[in-house]
Amino acid sequence: MLIQILILGGGAALGAANIRYLQNRQLVRNALKQNQLPTKSRKKIRKKTKQKSSLYQKGKTGFLAVKKVFSISISGGEVRQQQLKQMGAIDDNQANEDEKTVDRNIKISLGLMGLSKLGSWFFAPLLPIAAAGSLYIFHPVFERLFVNLKKQRITTELLEVIGILSFIITGRIFLTSLIAFLGLLNLKLLARTEAHSQRQLTDIFNQKQQLVWVKKSGTEIEIPLEKVKTQDVVIVNAGEVIPVDGIVVKGLASVDQQTLTGESQAIEKETADKVFATTLVLSGRLLIKVEHSGSDTSAAKIANILLHTQEFKEDLRLRGKHIADSFIAPTLVVSGLTLPFLGSSAAMAILWSGFGYNMKLFGPISVLNFLHIMAENGILIKDGRSLEMLQKIDTLVFDKTGTLTMEQPRISELHPLQSFDEETLLSYAAAAEYRQTHPIAKAILAAAKERGLEIPDIEEAAYQVGYGIEVKVGGVLVQAGSVRFMQQKRIHLPEEIQQLKTRCDANGHSLVYIAVDDSLAGVLELQPCIRPESKEIISYLKARNISLYIISGDHEQPTRLLAEELGIDHYYAETLPDQKAQLIKELRDSGKFVGYIGDGINDAIALKQANVSISLSGASSAATDTAQIILMDGDLNKLKTLFEISQSFEANMHTNYLTSMIPGAISLGGVFLFNMGVAGGLTIYFTAKMVGLANSMLPLVQYENKEYLPIKSIKI
Repeated sequence: MLIQILILGGGAALGAANIRYLQNRQLVRNALKQNQLPTKSRKKIRKKTKQKSSLYQKGKTGFLAVKKVFSISISGGEVRQQQLKQMGAIDDNQANEDEKTVDRNIKISLGLMGLSKLGSWFFAPLLPIAAAGSLYIFHPVFERLFVNLKKQRITTELLEVIGILSFIITGRIFLTSLIAFLGLLNLKLLARTEAHSQRQLTDIFNQKQQLVWVKKSGTEIEIPLEKVKTQDVVIVNAGEVIPVDGIVVKGLASVDQQTLTGESQAIEKETADKVFATTLVLSGRLLIKVEHSGSDTSAAKIANILLHTQEFKEDLRLRGKHIADSFIAPTLVVSGLTLPFLGSSAAMAILWSGFGYNMKLFGPISVLNFLHIMAENGILIKDGRSLEMLQKIDTLVFDKTGTLTMEQPRISELHPLQSFDEETLLSYAAAAEYRQTHPIAKAILAAAKERGLEIPDIEEAAYQVGYGIEVKVGGVLVQAGSVRFMQQKRIHLPEEIQQLKTRCDANGHSLVYIAVDDSLAGVLELQPCIRPESKEIISYLKARNISLYIISGDHEQPTRLLAEELGIDHYYAETLPDQKAQLIKELRDSGKFVGYIGDGINDAIALKQANVSISLSGASSAATDTAQIILMDGDLNKLKTLFEISQSFEANMHTNYLTSMIPGAISLGGVFLFNMGVAGGLTIYFTAKMVGLANSMLPLVQYENKEYLPIKSIKI
């Protein structure tokens, strides 16, 4: 026992010495940078540094991983206060006061350790003083126990209080002060680690830019970001972060949207394109008309969502506390039975076995880190419970339009009539739709661009909502629109075109009619465009033994053809939004755990009905989307990343559970098989805390080191 106590005490002393060494080294480094040391001293220090650089390089690689987990200094002060202000998650004054209290108590506990040793070696009256000091440090534990007992609740504080009083009664004053020191050190490390994880999460969408360039009356001026207003024109150059949500009014640039949407490839932005705050201009220059700034931007709203998502970690903490509290009675019984047979040391070792205790400490940190990793991958978790539920999904239901198929269709065939050829027909159609932004217009313009057609200028236009458009092109009247538009304009439709319409309706294809000078010139046939990633992700999901369904408001024939092409066995066609929700309810009632994937616009009822709801609506509508999970770049391939990260989360939480249970079993085995005492039990208890903390931080360390998913947990 004495050897174990000396190891623990020596470790604490070495830790304190190492802290002082690091602090002194930092002071010297700062002095060197600022040329505050004499020339002779600077040369001497640099010579020693050069001699040690080889050894430093050898140990640097292995040290980096550990540093990322334990790069939290013990000293408080101004730097920490600035970090807390940046986080904005807790009250600054309260946080500073709590940290000062912990720092003061750490120093007191170190003094009490020395006092207790002096009392045991030289002057016994010092021991009661050390005992009283330890009780003072532990007084918050006594207060929490008193409050819980008044509420008739038995919590882990009862075990802690019994353990502390047992140490004092049996004369183990040094161990009492040592536990106080290690407990406070652990508390500080946990608080710093959780704060670091929380800051990593919320900093993804923080506004870093304080000053921005704005164009006013033809002049570029620099103003604070908070003074930017709607309709202002902000100028962003290469290498700068876009500070607002808005529309490009001039310029061409390559924009990296990875921080917001997770897209790996830069996107070309030009006039009339939408851009978002926190995205980065890689090359080019943009003039952006402001739509939203400050807390109204998509990035700010997403950051707010993430802060609310963190409430899930409190649920985990409560669950972990419930697990730990459930072991109180068995621990007290076993400890009490051990006392008369194996003595007080063995009984106290069992008291400090800590069954389930670590679960309430490290589960919340794991949640924060995995939320951060999800956000970095363009996946926004709006409801933390979905992290746990993803692995339970055995049935996945896809909305058809906008989810498995693209919003924008493609032209599959051109059907010219009379003396018109395909190029002329398409040119007239593109001229009519040139200034339109709806998906069909984009499909026509894309087809014209693909063929290299020159779009003629239009002279005037008249647009009839929902039916069609009339334009003058070189003195010729061009009319483009639906069959109803043609009927309104009393344009004759040949029999062959009517047969074509019947066939296209059955296959889920749509037609755009083009007339020239009140005579039908031809028809453009459009068909839905299947997302290029659909087949790959369907294969991945089937490999996970997930049953797949399609629900569509489209006709039966096109829905069936899509299901056959993708290899999906089950589908529902011609369903209204409320019918979609009813079908999902029926699947759930049959015992299935259902996930629903929609575009987040017309699927609100169905999304709410599913166990887990996933939306492809993207970052722009993240704040108003009803889904629990949003794939912010609208890419189905992110489903694979989503399931793999959630699987890693489950593995990490399982390891957290093992680190909270196995050390207790080891302590019991040590006591009954090897006559282990309280010092050995404490060593196991605090070692388990360090292992649990390392496991909670490991996913973030691996991600930052680009050791990509799936993330492995520490194996116990």
